[in-house]
Formats: sequence, C-alpha cells, structure tokens
Amino acid sequence: MKSCSSALCVLILLITTFTPGFESCFTSVKVKFKETATLTCLDKCPGVVRWTMSSKPTEVLAECDQTSCRSVKQGYQMNRDQYLKGDYSLIITAADFSMRGWYTARCDNLNFGHVDLQVVALVTTLQIEPGETLMLKLARSDSVEVLYNRTDGAGPSRVQICTVNGGSLQSNSEYEQRANLAPFLPPILELREMIPSDSGVYWIVDKQSREVIHIYTVEITPKAQSPHFEGRIEPEAALQLDVEEVEVIYNITGPTGPSSDQICT
Repeated sequence: MKSCSSALCVLILLITTFTPGFESCFTSVKVKFKETATLTCLDKCPGVVRWTMSSKPTEVLAECDQTSCRSVKQGYQMNRDQYLKGDYSLIITAADFSMRGWYTARCDNLNFGHVDLQVVALVTTLQIEPGETLMLKLARSDSVEVLYNRTDGAGPSRVQICTVNGGSLQSNSEYEQRANLAPFLPPILELREMIPSDSGVYWIVDKQSREVIHIYTVEITPKAQSPHFEGRIEPEAALQLDVEEVEVIYNITGPTGPSSDQICT
C-alpha cells in the first residue's frame, strides 16, 4: 500500500477531525400533530451550530456555540449541555403542519445535517343528524384543498369541495350555497344542511406537498326516536277510591334504591 505524503496526511487528518460527517445527520422524523419533535444530529463541530429550514436557509431557527444557546424563532430550541457532548439536535416543542419539511444543520458556514420532519395526519370520526352543519378544522389558512370520498350506486368517487388560499374560499359549484369559511384560527369550513348521502370520508390536503393533514369519517344519521306508549288503560289498571280524602303514593325502585313519590291527593 502506498503511503501518503506528509502534506496529504495532514489534510486528511484536518478533514477527519474538523469536518462534520454528512451521513450521520441525514434522516427522517415522524411525529403526531402538536407533539415534541427532536431532529437528532450527532457530530463534531468546533464552531457555531445553526438550524434552518432547507427552503429558507437565511432564517435561523436556533443556534449554539461553546458559551450559550439561543432560540431565534419561537417553538425551536437547542440544549447547551447536549451541544458540549456533540449532540446538536433541534427540539421543536409542538410540531404542526406548517413546520413539515427538510431542516438543515450548519457548522459555521458548512452544511452537515439534513432531517425531514413529517407530521402524521389527524383522524376524526363524527356523527351528526340530517340538517345540521358539518364543521371541518383546516389546520391552516393557506394552500389547502378539501376532498370528499363519496360512495353511491356507481361506486366510490372523490370530489373536490373547495380550496382555501390566504383565507379566501373557492368552492365547487355543487357546494357554493352550502360552504362557508368561518373566521377562526385555524379556520373552519362549514357545510350546511347535511343529508345522509353526504356521509363518507373528508380529506384536508396540503395543495403544495399533496400531504394529507386531517381525515374526517362522517356519518349522517337521524336521531333515534325514544319509545313511547300508545294505547288505553284497561279497567283492571284503574284504582278504586272508596273514601273522600285519599293520597296516592308511588314507590320507585331505581339504581340508588327505593323512593316514594306522591302522585295526587
């Protein structure tokens, strides 16, 4: 085996010692909505470690050096004790759908880590009565599409109900008279006058990434009618009252024990 020259050996040593490894921080993290996400990165960096979203490389989220750590943007932080041990992980305290995507860790001006954050779609089951309003939380107000999986005699089909961009609602012609965007934060899509054929699966989808944000399984069923008595009282059920002044008392046996209730005098 050929030995390297002294200058080349020194260069290799410097690269090995001070250049962070790319493969150690190339990974993916998946969490549920509003859970804490830790973007793990273990390496060597003698200088300042900074985290950014890969799509916004100039906007620093959090950073650390030998003396302190700083949270630049709310919801993102690093730990100095971990930094001193070579753990440069970024902690996202409550991950939401706007935080999804690739993140980049930088040692001074050199990229050395890339982590993809994925937020799992929410799943909700709703049961409402005919004529009521269905309310779907959109989680965000920009670039969202609402789809509906309808099952009828011809088989399942997917229908676009509307899109929402910057708080502006654009509804499919079939839903123009029924759809409304309520001004809440996050916004809520209202679908009025629901009928049994509106039962199905509703999807809230990010238009840009095509990722599903929220899945609603909706069932529209009439309210169950309470049983009631129809008929007449037989003569045998009538009470014979042979005195002028009487009091009628009914003994009730329930889960808390027997009790008495006056019917009349």
